[in-house]
Amino acid sequence: MTINSKVLALKYRPQTFDDLIGQGVVAETIINSIKSNKVPNAYLFTGIRGVGKTTIARIVARSLNCLKGVENLCKKELCNNCESIANSSHIDVLELNGADKTSINDIRDLIEFARYGPTSSKYKIFIIDEVHQISTSAFNALLKILEEPPEYLKFILATTEIKKVPVTIVSRCQRFDLSRIKSTELLKFIKIINDKEKGKISEDALKLIVKISEGSVRDALSLLDRALMRFNNEKELNLDSAQKIFGHFDKSQLIKIFNYILMGDENNVIEIYRKIYDQGVEPKVFINDFLEMIYFFKNIDSLTLENTNFSLNDQEFSEIKKISKQVEEQILILFWQFTIRTIDELDLVSNQNLSIEMFLLRLIYLASKKINVENNHENNRLNLKKEDVTISEFKSDSVDQIKNISQEKKTKPELQSEIKSENIMISSFEQLIKVCAEKKETKLKYELEKNVNLVSFEKNRIEISFNDNLDKGFVKDLSLKLFEWTNQRWIITFSKTKGEISIKEKEQNIKNEIIKNAKKSEIYRDVLDKFSDADLVDVILKKKKED
Repeated sequence: MTINSKVLALKYRPQTFDDLIGQGVVAETIINSIKSNKVPNAYLFTGIRGVGKTTIARIVARSLNCLKGVENLCKKELCNNCESIANSSHIDVLELNGADKTSINDIRDLIEFARYGPTSSKYKIFIIDEVHQISTSAFNALLKILEEPPEYLKFILATTEIKKVPVTIVSRCQRFDLSRIKSTELLKFIKIINDKEKGKISEDALKLIVKISEGSVRDALSLLDRALMRFNNEKELNLDSAQKIFGHFDKSQLIKIFNYILMGDENNVIEIYRKIYDQGVEPKVFINDFLEMIYFFKNIDSLTLENTNFSLNDQEFSEIKKISKQVEEQILILFWQFTIRTIDELDLVSNQNLSIEMFLLRLIYLASKKINVENNHENNRLNLKKEDVTISEFKSDSVDQIKNISQEKKTKPELQSEIKSENIMISSFEQLIKVCAEKKETKLKYELEKNVNLVSFEKNRIEISFNDNLDKGFVKDLSLKLFEWTNQRWIITFSKTKGEISIKEKEQNIKNEIIKNAKKSEIYRDVLDKFSDADLVDVILKKKKED
């Protein structure tokens, strides 16, 4: 294979530390350790795909064995060692795949081979890629030789899943976490490659490649390869064409969908989505881009155009900023939660496209319910704080929503039953607890007495603090019952102020004080004289006889 026939990811693979992008700190640390002759027994490189783990491993191997030394590492004219390492044919540098060499027998053969010193270089080096895939017994066999290898032996391990590597292995290596490549660096890099390949690709199309690659150099070069093969040199590849090639779509369409959802315009929402789907965009790609759009709407004030990873242009950024000022944060948070749930739902149906359409319609319903909470004073079922209402509407898991006919018949009457309102006056916290007891709302009474600290109690407004044991559905349940009993809307808020001690704590304090006083009495002292190990645990006060 000639160099011109190679894919771009191999053709432009870095050969020295100077060729690397985005890993300057790692490169500098390794170079300094080699120069100062403080080379660790084993290196461990971890990070996402395509950020240079295996590439750096080979460069380290070359740096250790280059005939010219690390300070004069071969660049264009390669020495024998550097050339054979670059071609994966060096007898002293063995490169293994953890997926192939998984068993303990493979590692035993490796250790046996390690007994013999290098033949034509300073170090014998074992590079184990995807090391997390070897077996537990194989890891155990590596432990001793990793910690105390011969002076001529070095290990270089690479993995995308560091959590699967035993901590006993990690502790014996010098670990380097390779970061994702920044968007600006990656864009600059693929621009250079595009110019070298004499490709006619617009900057917007290159930005789309950077966005899709998610910080992976290999992914970016693979996408660039596709783009160069798709178009000839006579015609420039623009953003629209690139979106069709990579299965992505114009973000301005998402902004329009989002705006129409807030307006409650079902027809335009579905019409725009179907146009997106007809472009060949997969439902999961759409839903992930929709999540990203929600994030932008929520955090647009703290972002700059550069922070968006080339997902937006100037006009789209300004449009989101304008619309976001008209949207409450609570709606955006609810949209986010509901979209996350919909990702799981996509796997439950055969036609994912229909699921997305129903998802968009439900968002319109969710947004309208939110408005209904604020404006519809007479809606009995929605007598909660705004965030509690809408969350409760959609709180059940997606799988639970798929019920058979018999289950629906059982639950439907309960869901449709209306709350009968009364006109009870509740003017204090104690009175609220008393009403809970009279109405036999034992759970609410328990929560109010045990886990709630009252901060303030005013007309139709209760401010509380609470402990970790408070039931998650407490606010919703109490709000519903208060509306049912008083026929009025109540606002229940949480406060950072500690508030009064709970009713149960008050009762316990009173009880402790009574016992303390009782222990000072002559009767108690007489009992102790006769029974030295006696203890007073409770006092029952006699009721005064009525005249």
